[in-house]
This record gives sequence, C-alpha cells and structure tokens, in this order.
Amino acid sequence: MDKLLRYISISHKTASVVQREVYHIPEEEKENLVSMIRATFSDITGLLLLVTCNRTEIYFESVHTTSGSLRNFLISKTVGKGETSEQLFSCGDTTEKTVKHLLKVASGLDSSVLGDVEIIHQIKKAYQFSIGCNLQGSLLERAMQTVFKSHKRISNETLFRDGTTSVAYKALKMISHTYDTSSAKEKKILFIGAGDIVKQLFKYNSKFNFTNIYVGNRTEKKAITLAKKYRAKVYSWKKVLANDFMDFDVIIGAASNCTDLVKTLPASKIDPVLLIDLAVPCNINKDLSRNENVLLYDLDTISMDLEDTREKRMAAIGKVKEIIVEELLVYTQWLQSAPLRAFLAEYKILVNQKVIDYLETDSEEYDLQMIKTVTDRVIRKVKRQTSPAMSLEEMEAAIAEQVSFL
Repeated sequence: MDKLLRYISISHKTASVVQREVYHIPEEEKENLVSMIRATFSDITGLLLLVTCNRTEIYFESVHTTSGSLRNFLISKTVGKGETSEQLFSCGDTTEKTVKHLLKVASGLDSSVLGDVEIIHQIKKAYQFSIGCNLQGSLLERAMQTVFKSHKRISNETLFRDGTTSVAYKALKMISHTYDTSSAKEKKILFIGAGDIVKQLFKYNSKFNFTNIYVGNRTEKKAITLAKKYRAKVYSWKKVLANDFMDFDVIIGAASNCTDLVKTLPASKIDPVLLIDLAVPCNINKDLSRNENVLLYDLDTISMDLEDTREKRMAAIGKVKEIIVEELLVYTQWLQSAPLRAFLAEYKILVNQKVIDYLETDSEEYDLQMIKTVTDRVIRKVKRQTSPAMSLEEMEAAIAEQVSFL
C-alpha cells in the first residue's frame, strides 16, 4: 500500500476561540507531541505541525494511520481541558485533497483576514521544524515546493498580496512612513488601551521592531501583563488622564469608551507628533490636527486605504484560485509519475552495468564520466518513450529496446 499525505485541522472556520484554545500547542510542547505521535504511529514518515492563533493543523505522511486516528489521538490528549469533539475538525485522507487544503491555507484564502501574509511565514517556520525533526517526507517535501511556487506566482501575478487589511498593522506602518528609517525604531511610542487592537499592535511589532514602547490602561494589571509579555514599559493612567505626553513621538489611542482622552499636547513640543486614533468613540480630539507639528489619522482615514486593499484582493480571488488549480495539477502529475520514477531508478542501475560491460569489452579507454554520459543518454530516451499510464510490461519493453544494442 502506498503512502498518502493526510491532514487534520481545527480552525476559525470550524471552532470558536475558546474551542481552539484547547488544541493550541505551545512552542515548548511541540517536540514532546511529535515524539508521542512517532511512538504511537510508527508508519508516519513525514509531519508538519502548523499552529497559529486561528488554527492548529497536522499534515502527515503515512501508509495506514488515518486522519481520524490522529484526530482521536489529539482529542485524547486534551481531555479535561475544555470542549473536545470530532465535529470541530476537518480532515483529509487523500494526498490531492490534503495538498489542495494546504495551498488554500498558504495562499490566505482560508484566513480570517483575506490574503493574510503572515500565514506563509508561519508555514515556512513549521516546515523548518519538520526538517529539524527529519520529518519532511517525500510527499510533504514536494507539497512544500508547490506551496512556495504558488506563493511566488500569487505575489508576482496578482494584487492579492498588496497592502494590508489590518488596522493595527497599518498604524505601525504609518510610523515607519512618517519618520526616516534610522530614527523610527527609537521613537517613543504610547499605546493607550489593552484590548484586542493593542494586542495586535504588539503582535505586528515583531515585523517593525520598535523598541521604545509604553502601554497605559485604566486597569493597570492588564497593562503590566502586556508590558511583561512584549518587553514594553507601563505608563501611568493618571498621566494619561493628565495629558502628560511631553516625551512621546507617537500616541496610538485604542481605549474603549474614552472620548477625547487626548485633548492637549505640550506647547513646547517642537518635533512632529504622530497621533493615530483607532478607538470608537474617538480617543483623540480632532482639534489637535490644527497644530502644524501634529499628524492625526483616525479610523476613517485608515479604512479608506484598507478598503482599497480589500477590493484589490477580492478582485484577485479568481486568479489565485486558478493558480492553485494549476499548481495542484502539476503536483498530481508528479504523484502519478512516482511508479515510473521508481521503475527508471531501478533500471538505471542495470543500464549503468551494461554500459560498463560494453566499454570493458569494446574499448581500451573509458572513464566514469563516459559511463555516466552514456547511461544518462539511454535513460533520457527511455523517458521520452514511457509515461505514467504505461503498464509495467510496456515500460520493460521500452527499456529493452534502448539497451539491446549493448
């Protein structure tokens, strides 16, 4: 029985955040999980563990182990942690279905944010982990080559990767656009709030590496938690209320129910100040934009750019799907030619020996390069005369015709 590439997936499409959290696999636990899987399912020779905030997926190469078996194994390891159910998973037990699912995930078509550019980096990181564990597998390795080729084509042939659809990412991008590259990373930045948007700001900062960030929030405990997690500093809520912003170059408001929280800036502030208001109702008083050394952006300003990005991505969906279909077809053809490749590899040894015997008999001088050249020439001719659709007998006949002269 041949190996198949299979998968199990729990994602934002099949489960809520609370349900997904049960199956989230922390970085420090991945090696242990992989070890348990290998010990339990000895026929698994390739494995990719993809864990993000929106999904936990396992792609694996096996002969007998089914997606249902691995799913049940994963469920058994989470008993007592929360809701566990087979219905929370989508699964695949054919190589073609699995590769198609992986291509959709990698492209961003299945992301909560359409065209998400983060997912391809997360997949690359997951694959590096697989290589480190010597679990890349032949089917998985070829699938990853297909993923990377598709990603390159989508980037070069469509507008699906252009821009961003994340408000938080756009806000950070504005900082790098406002200040020159050398000084932007050192700017003193204040995040006001500790909700989802501020969490996203911290998450996306891994791409920008702004190092001088403060966070202020009504509930100081939440600010302290974020500051510890992301190596930021806590800014007193009393100072926020007093509008004590003397040293800040950038202020991003994202606190709920805090209208006109930022009303004044120090009169002595000479350097340009970037104000970005991501809150509803607004945190930052619009009158501050009248100051010539202040740049103020709100959700409406940002959303205009984001909407343009969304429209471009929506318009590109059809082309992205075409690319996935084309690359999946190439993978399928490679898969179907596997028996022929194995057959030719076996007969290449035979041909190589026949060439050696022939040269030893009919020639006084020969070298290894000559043997390789003649052998490769024979195999190329055989390839032109064979196809995956041929029977074993037809392949043997084609081989025999080419080596008969030896």
